[in-house]
Amino acid sequence: MGIRGRPRHPDVLTPAEWQVVHAVRHGMSNREIARRRGVSLDAVKFHVANAVRKLGLSRRAELRSWRGVPVDSTLRRGEVLGMSVQLGAIGQIARLVSDIGTATEFYGGVLGLPHLYTFGDLAFFDCGGTRLFLRATEERGEQSILYFRVADINTAYDELRERGVEFESAPHLIHKHDDGVEEWMAFFPDPDGQLLAIMSQV
Repeated sequence: MGIRGRPRHPDVLTPAEWQVVHAVRHGMSNREIARRRGVSLDAVKFHVANAVRKLGLSRRAELRSWRGVPVDSTLRRGEVLGMSVQLGAIGQIARLVSDIGTATEFYGGVLGLPHLYTFGDLAFFDCGGTRLFLRATEERGEQSILYFRVADINTAYDELRERGVEFESAPHLIHKHDDGVEEWMAFFPDPDGQLLAIMSQV
């Protein structure tokens, strides 16, 4: 007799649970996660509940500071440099737009910035090595976010916390490109409450 059911996953969370946990750590609501992933709100709630239970946490909010990394992540295999954190060049600047199609035509077609990629209501352009991140939203009043490149996001996170920086969440996976490169980020406010971030490509 063969073993029935789905084979045991080699990680603490399933791939679907990891995707939802990454989104929670990025500050997204369950409704926004469901909309972006094209799944039901109940499916997102199910994955969140499973993750909280498996990780021994008591509530959803604790996922924001949980430091886990998927077993197959490049970040696990990266070399720890053992050096004091040094913020690199600004890697990305975020900007809100009302319509992603119109904005893409303006920044790419009119201004001539090289278009990198588009995901739904998000578009990315290259500004001489600094990435411009456009996000379509009806919100207004939010400031641009400065993203600083760091060599090792976990070391940078730990050292900046020791210096008194209060992060909104632990480093979390934002996107995995087709070539296997992963984008990890962690966000924190400046003294005026404006958002900054550290980012690492591994």
